[in-house]
Amino acid sequence: MHLKNSRKSFVIYSEFILTMLTVLANRTYRHLFLAQVVALIGTGLATVALGLLAFDLAGGNAGQILGTALAIKMAAYIGVAPIAAAFANRWPRKNLLVALDLVRATVALALPFVTQVWQIYILIFFLQSASAAFTPTFQATIPDVLPNEEDYTNALSLSRLAYDLESVASPMLAAVLLTFISFHGMFIGTTIGFLASAALVVSVLLPKAPPVPERKVLDRTTRGIRIYLSTPRLRGLLALNLVAACGSAMVIINTVVLVQGTFGLTQRATALAFVFFGGGSMLSAITLPRILKNVPDRSAMLFGASILLVCLFLGVFIESYATLLPLWCAFGIGYSLLQTPSGRLLRRSSHAEDRPALFAAQFALSHACWLITYPLAGWLGAGLGLQWTFGGLGILAAVAIMISFMVWPKNDPESIPHIHDNLPNEDAHTNLVNQSGRHEHVFMIDDLHSRWPKN
Repeated sequence: MHLKNSRKSFVIYSEFILTMLTVLANRTYRHLFLAQVVALIGTGLATVALGLLAFDLAGGNAGQILGTALAIKMAAYIGVAPIAAAFANRWPRKNLLVALDLVRATVALALPFVTQVWQIYILIFFLQSASAAFTPTFQATIPDVLPNEEDYTNALSLSRLAYDLESVASPMLAAVLLTFISFHGMFIGTTIGFLASAALVVSVLLPKAPPVPERKVLDRTTRGIRIYLSTPRLRGLLALNLVAACGSAMVIINTVVLVQGTFGLTQRATALAFVFFGGGSMLSAITLPRILKNVPDRSAMLFGASILLVCLFLGVFIESYATLLPLWCAFGIGYSLLQTPSGRLLRRSSHAEDRPALFAAQFALSHACWLITYPLAGWLGAGLGLQWTFGGLGILAAVAIMISFMVWPKNDPESIPHIHDNLPNEDAHTNLVNQSGRHEHVFMIDDLHSRWPKN
């Protein structure tokens, strides 16, 4: 009976995976996905090599260097992404993406020649600034490549799988490479990854970005955040981003503290704990396209947030490595369930010409959440202990979930009746207005709709 159930589960998940992989039949998306994968692997190798470089330069103070580098990364993500989005539509997408990959490759190539700590900081700033411009532009391109929502949902799940597999594959690949070369050589692998990404982008024809009206620089820079904060479902998403940051910060910052500090186990045990987190995330990503056919995004994401909340409070009672592993798997399931559908919300909430700005806003605001929770997870753990850290982040996540419930209404239709004042007679909207002055269409914040209609 057990064997029969196992075979049935294997068949079901095989069907999920095959359905999800059908999106790779689209040549343009297939090349873009491969570009993402090779760039992620290159970035993963750079992360390992950077830690070794920091130790080589500073010995016991390597943690301080890496902490500062992480702060620079977050500052670049938060500050550069909206500014880059303001100018993204000024250049062809392909040219912009390739140029940013070449910048990242150049920086990676320079890292092996670093001899001073300050040089690391400068190069990291340029590397992460290029990534802050590249990632939202790349993400905003995918909806135009895959206009069908089911295909786009499969692409989001594949992207989540790519991130999770990278977190497992890159350290393993780094361990293998270090048996043959020094850590400096891994930066060459990073450079190759970015060059391969650029070559894959060059190999396809990307949809042209829609024309954008002329606007002042400040208007272009803040447009994505203004659309984001004016849209109720996206305000709910922002609160849920904080929940995701609470859960992932606990895992990323304190896994090593729990496994090696509290339980006295090895580095291999720490790596296995991260594998369980990644495995849970991949399991969720595989099943999510089927779930979202029958369950609204809001319900799925709030359920994922609830899983993270329960995991944070259960963590208070964790007593052994054997209980940590299934808890970390549950963390991964909740995290992926919450995070993966966010692209669907951004796509639904913006016109094509505003997507780069809106994806950049999501990129910046979500990393602002991590900028809060990363140090909080570290400081609480060092100052009060891990039980208080689990509880403190759990309370913060609970508040964020309540905010999301309040600002993101359960009834969230795409088409909303509303009234316009002082529309020009020649405006196309005037053909839709009935005698009461009201009309209805898919509602998004734009030049004609600066405020969300009240119920």
